[in-house]
Amino acid sequence: MTGARLLFALVALLWGAAFTRDSVDRWVDRTVLPVLVHASSPEIRDRNGDLLRAYMIDDGLWRMALSADQVDPLFYNMLIAYEDKRFWQHRGVDLRAALRATGQALRNGRVISGASTLTMQVARLLEDGPTGTWHGKLRQMRLALALERRLSKDQILSIYLQLAPYGGNVEGLRAASLVWLGKEPARLTPAEAALLVSLPQAPESRRPDRHGPAARIARDRVLMRMARAGVINHDSALAGQRDAAPMGRHPMPRFAPHMSDRARALGPGRHDLTLDRQLQISLEQLTRDHMRGRDPRLSMAIVLADIQTGEIRASVGAPDYTARAGQGFVDMTQALRSPGSTLKPLVYGLGFDRGLVHPETLIMDSPVHFSGYAPQNFDGQFRGELPVRRALQLSLNIPVVRLTHALGPAQIMAALRRAGVDPALQGNVPGLALSLGGVGVTLEQMVQLYAGLANGGQAVPLHWRKGQGAEPAGQILNRAAAWQVGKILSDLAPPPQSGPPGRVAYKTGTSFGHRDAWALGWDGRHVAGVWIGRPDGTPVPGAFGGDLAAPALFQALERARQGKAAPLPPPPPETLLVARSNLPAHLHRFGPRGETAPLQLTFPPEGATLQAGGSIPVKLRGGTPPYTLLADGAVLATGLRRPEFIADLNGPGFAVLSVIDALGQSGRVSVELR
Repeated sequence: MTGARLLFALVALLWGAAFTRDSVDRWVDRTVLPVLVHASSPEIRDRNGDLLRAYMIDDGLWRMALSADQVDPLFYNMLIAYEDKRFWQHRGVDLRAALRATGQALRNGRVISGASTLTMQVARLLEDGPTGTWHGKLRQMRLALALERRLSKDQILSIYLQLAPYGGNVEGLRAASLVWLGKEPARLTPAEAALLVSLPQAPESRRPDRHGPAARIARDRVLMRMARAGVINHDSALAGQRDAAPMGRHPMPRFAPHMSDRARALGPGRHDLTLDRQLQISLEQLTRDHMRGRDPRLSMAIVLADIQTGEIRASVGAPDYTARAGQGFVDMTQALRSPGSTLKPLVYGLGFDRGLVHPETLIMDSPVHFSGYAPQNFDGQFRGELPVRRALQLSLNIPVVRLTHALGPAQIMAALRRAGVDPALQGNVPGLALSLGGVGVTLEQMVQLYAGLANGGQAVPLHWRKGQGAEPAGQILNRAAAWQVGKILSDLAPPPQSGPPGRVAYKTGTSFGHRDAWALGWDGRHVAGVWIGRPDGTPVPGAFGGDLAAPALFQALERARQGKAAPLPPPPPETLLVARSNLPAHLHRFGPRGETAPLQLTFPPEGATLQAGGSIPVKLRGGTPPYTLLADGAVLATGLRRPEFIADLNGPGFAVLSVIDALGQSGRVSVELR
């Protein structure tokens, strides 16, 4: 049956049905509707409802959920005027349009215009059945009539906007707008709306990525018809025809890929996060820029959160989600790593909180042993007595281990748990190396710890799901102790070109073997953390937190501030702000407890025979620098701070080498020079 005859037959059927309305009603009422609800792509959105990422549904299609308020009214006006002018009046089948189409077909011997309504198109989309046969067309009309009886016009239009084909694996208006225009359909130009109206008529032969000229011709045809129909004016139609037509696909948004994967794992549907899309995009670009030109096996992660609410505003798990060399698929914000020296502020804060030390208290940086454990500073030097604040700023190991010994590692573990950190230990009992990074934590957990320090010592549970209820928060430190830690860290010199000191309190860290480079810190509003290293845990020679991670930390906080001031808070009223001389007596010096550090001259050994006229290596153990070296009572060198140095001795003959430390302890050996 030709198309003209088919149209004539359909009109005749409908005309005859008008005389048997009761029969038609029963026929329509018995119609079994197909499934009206279809799966849509899971969506991850930011705090403002902006799309971060979407996922294809199981059959590989892009089909996005869409509500009426997400569509530009211009599109609705164009769609109705172009496809079905009497959509709001007819009941699923437009007899007037069918009669007109039949008359045109009979006069011309071929189909000139169709009579298919939007409701009939929805019926076809729901059943995906044939429409070129008598039975197929009849079924489509029956289903259209049934849909109109059981659904509202808005519901029918909503189904069309979700299921209409737009070429390739794209279904529905919203997916089409994102793929072909790179934008949401809430605001469309006349040219954009016209393109989206025209594509479903021939989705494959008008695909912009494969048939760009055909897509443009179809768009321009819609524009001119809309001008004649009065939907847009003639000038707008001409201007729209001059607009460039899309010639390819836009990638679907794929921001915050690691966090999006975490959200999707919670279940299907839409997930609203606390992230800020613009800040997330900015920090993702920061990681790419910061790692450009570096070893491709390196990865980088950033977490930035609001101090007051605990909302994570940006989370970057890797510079490139698809990178193979750097294992970009691994979310390094969640990986357990050694935090290096970044736990030291907590240890000193606990010392302030317990009244063991004050920032001006003198603490000893000298060789020390704790039951066989002898910590060393990173540079191998000893600095003798110095204020606690300076020991923290220099990130010295020995003073913080002394304080850890006095506090007890269990107290530090308890404080970590109060902050919401779940530290991983190799053994069951934490040791003194805990304060030097001897524990496994994640970047997100460390940012949560620092959020508590920034929040006056009150723990701040971080969360990334919008509307997630606040968890009960414990007190990590008292307010004064937390402020003192922040004050010490804010007095550190910032990285080059990062502005003046005093705006950001921060601490860097490098784990054992240069495996992890860290930088964590806060300003008056945000807290952030940066990690750089290799996901497989292998060393990164020459990597230091201060050089590698700190500049990125300052840039991240600067981008979050967006040029607005975010000053650090003033001291709480109870803070003890006095010079050392005005401190209580027990806070003048931090006394050792359980330490054994007698001065020993371990090389050369007693009675050794050495070559005269050469440089003699001297090695010490214990004692308190600076050291003074003597030979036969004559001073050879003073102010020595390393436990190893060179002595220039003349000879031949016997000589007595002596070393005296800062506390008056001494060691001596007799040697023979030949």
